[in-house]
Amino acid sequence: MTANDKGSGLAMAVLNAIQNPVVMVDANGHIAFANWEAEAFFGASATHLSRYRISTFIPFGSPLLSLIEQVRERRAPVNEYRVDLSSPRLGQEKLVDLYVAPVLSQPGNVVVVFQERSMADKIDRQLTHRAAARSVTGLASMLAHEIKNPLSGIRGAAQLLETAVSDEDRALTRLICDETDRIVSLVDRMEVFSDERPVDRQSINIHSVLDQVKAVAKAGFARNIRITENYDPSLPPVFANRDQLVQVFLNLVKNAAEAIGERSDGELQLTTAYRPGIRLSVAGSREKISLPLEFCVHDNGPGVPSDLLPHLFDPFITTKTNGSGLGLALVAKIIGAHGGIVECDSQANRTTFRVLMPMSKETALDEAPLAKSTGTN
Repeated sequence: MTANDKGSGLAMAVLNAIQNPVVMVDANGHIAFANWEAEAFFGASATHLSRYRISTFIPFGSPLLSLIEQVRERRAPVNEYRVDLSSPRLGQEKLVDLYVAPVLSQPGNVVVVFQERSMADKIDRQLTHRAAARSVTGLASMLAHEIKNPLSGIRGAAQLLETAVSDEDRALTRLICDETDRIVSLVDRMEVFSDERPVDRQSINIHSVLDQVKAVAKAGFARNIRITENYDPSLPPVFANRDQLVQVFLNLVKNAAEAIGERSDGELQLTTAYRPGIRLSVAGSREKISLPLEFCVHDNGPGVPSDLLPHLFDPFITTKTNGSGLGLALVAKIIGAHGGIVECDSQANRTTFRVLMPMSKETALDEAPLAKSTGTN
């Protein structure tokens, strides 16, 4: 057996070990390779699949075909979320994320990786930030009007009692004041959610925002944590409010630092990348908004509990002993107000918060040329 044969056999073993369907499509559109998961996904053997074009097995007009052509032309990988491949052949609710990449050693060939998602999971991920914002906004408005005024009266009464009671009882009146102050502070934080004024936005260099966040973190809560960056230097500006972006990423970085804790090998990474294939469906229409700008905060902490992950951006959800559970809900509201989405992928020793946002309007017309430059995670 030659070295090439051994290398080929090893590559086949690696691809067959991957838990996602993987196929290679040649320059003529035929399926040149399919791993074991792909055989199960398409309900046919690799030998059978190799006799046909990829278009035979996917619904007519599927975006996958245009993605394959796009990758061939640009010679750069593309991601696409929420692609519906449902058909009588593949079955119902075949909603997948796609990763399509060129095979540089074989011009015209591309590799397609399918990551299956349930319909409910995809809808939840797309609308999480909107649902969180709506629920907290209504609750914040109610609390501001119905709770703060009575609390003010309770605190005033406790202060009057403080002057007329014994030293032993004075500790109790002090406790009443402290607890009412704590509740008022919580309500004040929630009032941010009911602020529906238009956001003042402009073209922002996300790297300057992340550098500021890193400087603040290293000077305080993350002074003992190694922070690295992996930026795409050609990234176009994001259309956003700078102060609000600083608030978002300070929150995400602080959460990551707290998750890492005191472990000596703690590491936090900030990454940016251009992902031209990512588009978000707009509710009530067929319009899709392009979200090509990807900003991530990675940490090697213990990860988010699996039962908590689907509700992570809901208000009052927290793993912290003294946490209010409003930080990530506020992140979701701010990013949603900017027309973007925020996601979380987590497993042991690797948690990623991913923010997807539109680029600045001034550079939107240049999207096609910029798509040739992609960052790495």
